[in-house]
Amino acid sequence: MAIIETEAALHEAHRDNHTHRDVNGGWLRPAVFGAMDGLVSNLALMTGVAGGSVSQQTIILTGFAGLAAGAFSMAAGEYTSVASQRELVEAELDVERRELRRHPQDEENELAALYAARGVEPELARQVARQLSKDPEQALEIHAREELGIDPADLPSPLVAAVSSFGSFALGALLPLLPYLLGATALWPAVLLALAGLFGCGAVVAKVTARTWWFSGLRQLALGGAAAGVTYALGSLFGTAVG
Repeated sequence: MAIIETEAALHEAHRDNHTHRDVNGGWLRPAVFGAMDGLVSNLALMTGVAGGSVSQQTIILTGFAGLAAGAFSMAAGEYTSVASQRELVEAELDVERRELRRHPQDEENELAALYAARGVEPELARQVARQLSKDPEQALEIHAREELGIDPADLPSPLVAAVSSFGSFALGALLPLLPYLLGATALWPAVLLALAGLFGCGAVVAKVTARTWWFSGLRQLALGGAAAGVTYALGSLFGTAVG
């Protein structure tokens, strides 16, 4: 009895502790990276213009222009990329669907050979392939996963990708603008808020990496700060030269 209870406890502990991070990042990864992209690009753009000793209104206008241009560019690029990928996948699924309809036995043998290559006994592999091939839609799903590495029921949506990219970029790009919209007349509040946002985004990214939150946050802060510093220096240099 004690042995059974011990094994049950070990099984429960394994079940509770044997978990993995989402290595694909799910929705978190593209959302955070989109926000960081907006943050870094608009912060660098605004600091570059501010380095040229322009008016507060010019900096605000530049920030809004950078937000709109970047967000629409990200959305258009993401929509085109995901739509093209989905069209390619659907074309390959149509090819597989035709093959299953025209050559069902060959496809069944192909599936059996695949399982046998993975260590399943040949006779058992044939039985499994025969059973799975009875339902054409199930057979298509299995062939797509095994041969193409995709799930036909979980194809990405171009519209969702475009909207999420637009929103995350715009949210990040808005952060350096907020102090000016709230009445700030100097650049440093925008820089401080943007750097704090970069640190926060970097810390959130640590959820899908093996790094500590503070390391990831400091790394993103340093990269964003370097970009802002370089563009400010260039703005000051060219602003003085033009002036």
